[in-house]
Amino acid sequence: MSITVLGVNHKSASVALREKIAFSNEIIDKALYSLYQHPLITGCVILSTCNRTEIYLSYEDEADFFRVKQSVENWLGQFHHVDLDVFNNSLYCYEGQKAVEHLMSVACGIDSLIIGESQILGQVKQAYNFAQQNNCLSVQLEKLFQSIFHVAKIVRTETNIGANTASVAYAACLVARDLFSDASELSVMLVGAGETIELISRYLKHHGFKNVIVANRTRDKALKLASIIDAEIISLPDIANRLKEVDIVISSTASPLPIIGKGMVERTLHERNNNPMLFIDLAVPRDVESEISQLENVYLYTVDDLQQTVQNNLEQRIIAANEAEYIIHEQAELYVDWLKTRHAVEYVKQYRQNAQVIKRELELKALKAIKQGANIDDVFFEFSHKLTNKLIHAPTQTLLEAATHECDDCFKILSKGLGLKEL
Repeated sequence: MSITVLGVNHKSASVALREKIAFSNEIIDKALYSLYQHPLITGCVILSTCNRTEIYLSYEDEADFFRVKQSVENWLGQFHHVDLDVFNNSLYCYEGQKAVEHLMSVACGIDSLIIGESQILGQVKQAYNFAQQNNCLSVQLEKLFQSIFHVAKIVRTETNIGANTASVAYAACLVARDLFSDASELSVMLVGAGETIELISRYLKHHGFKNVIVANRTRDKALKLASIIDAEIISLPDIANRLKEVDIVISSTASPLPIIGKGMVERTLHERNNNPMLFIDLAVPRDVESEISQLENVYLYTVDDLQQTVQNNLEQRIIAANEAEYIIHEQAELYVDWLKTRHAVEYVKQYRQNAQVIKRELELKALKAIKQGANIDDVFFEFSHKLTNKLIHAPTQTLLEAATHECDDCFKILSKGLGLKEL
């Protein structure tokens, strides 16, 4: 039995390539059903995010690795109607313990674009749930994913991999949360509607910020943000009139000139009775004039201020990732050891069944002899004698065969298994 992962990620393929073989939630059921029909595959899980598409497989015979790999590559190309020749240097494939360690690293955020990010674990769980709902999980994959979730919990608990801010957007939200006591009572203005502001809006929602205004040049682009955090939408010219209503301003636009100037902020402070304001300017060039930092009760953070925090924390996460790798290696070995024993389970069952058959046959003969008037002591002695001989026959022959073929390792394992002392 073996486990294999086949896929691409942000390190091996560009976004232009990754999007060619991505699986949306709308087609994942169809994809799992189609892949599971392969005669060699006993289980499959598909993980597809903006940074990776990976397929996890279980199959019975390790010798089938290359056949499985080739078949799944062909299936991937046919399913997405893509010539996989363009992926020659992008697709990776891992087998056995390396595949297990890779998936554990993915779930723990070590293989992510931002080390230690926590979102990927939820995506791995979603991929597992999709496979479970479609009855595509083998015993091996079921056990593997339970091990993965266990490892992720250990890594989060025993290392600092997720303890520190690792993105500018998240750092901005933490600064806002730390500077003010009650997030739910604060008002926030988001200036812009790009990717960074969208990410910030999600963080704001997570941290309990409820009163949000989105200011953007076009209304249509701001609608998506408004739906995420139930925000009010205003135009950029309206900022001057509405600034007095907010405590925090987070800005990230592509404007070539500042949108918020010192004079505008001075007037706003007067209208707010000099209550504190926080400005977080993530734009390059800057959206907020740097001179506002000279004003009393105004706190201004630029992208450089936050980037230094992010860099320091990333270094801490790298240290934590190294610690996590030891945990992952140890847990992967435990899983692989379990996997190795799976092929022996059927043999163990067969051995026990054979013993039961022998015992039952001799029991019936003994009961028949007793019913025919044989001496019970004689019957019991014959039963125990024959049962012992039949049960030890196969192990004895195997011991002799191992000794005859000078297989010392086999002989030692058999001897230990039979409880024999070394002579």
